[in-house]
Amino acid sequence: MIRVLRFLIRILLKLIARFELRGKENVPLTGGMILASNHIGILDILMVYFGIDRTDLFIPVAEKFGKIGWIRWIAKYLNFLFVDRFNPDLKAIRTMIALMEDGKCLVIAPEGTRSLTGALNEGKPGVAYLAARSGFPIIPIAITGTADKVILDNVKRFRKSRITLTGGKPFIIPPLPNKDRWSSCLLDTPVILIPTASHLTPRLLILRSAQCISSERLYSRRQKEPG
Repeated sequence: MIRVLRFLIRILLKLIARFELRGKENVPLTGGMILASNHIGILDILMVYFGIDRTDLFIPVAEKFGKIGWIRWIAKYLNFLFVDRFNPDLKAIRTMIALMEDGKCLVIAPEGTRSLTGALNEGKPGVAYLAARSGFPIIPIAITGTADKVILDNVKRFRKSRITLTGGKPFIIPPLPNKDRWSSCLLDTPVILIPTASHLTPRLLILRSAQCISSERLYSRRQKEPG
């Protein structure tokens, strides 16, 4: 069923947009990993099924969507995992790690929600914790052109949108130290977002770049410190 749905998704997306795929060679077709993407529109959740030839993807989705019948139905076939975005969901974290250990690919947005401006929001520490705890590589994915207003305006004008998907180089977050684990996750989160931001156009780069660069320097310093 997932192959049929992916085929239909690709037909639908090609009707409303032109796509440019970059860095596809950076995304392995097998093995556990974390695809960390920015999130600017509803269509983002379908982009991975367009750009990546894997059927073992799974995507955390806010639990509120699990109350909608058709989303709950499609979730069974597109491997959605309903999670609590506002409270620590240890059961979901264990499930994600177990699925990656089984060779599956996690697709997640470190921002936790859609950006209303097109710029990167402040990242949540959960993805950094998950990456450090599991040891699986992170592959940053940058998406442009999927903002809801842009897509809807172009559809109304019978005009195709231009969407780009860019895969960055994989990297690994080092294991968490024995002390101040949550502070470490807060420090690692901007490091996840920096590779993603580097693939976006200057217009979309976050205004907090100076803070991210500062955090990256602190991150590099922590790598040299004993655990």
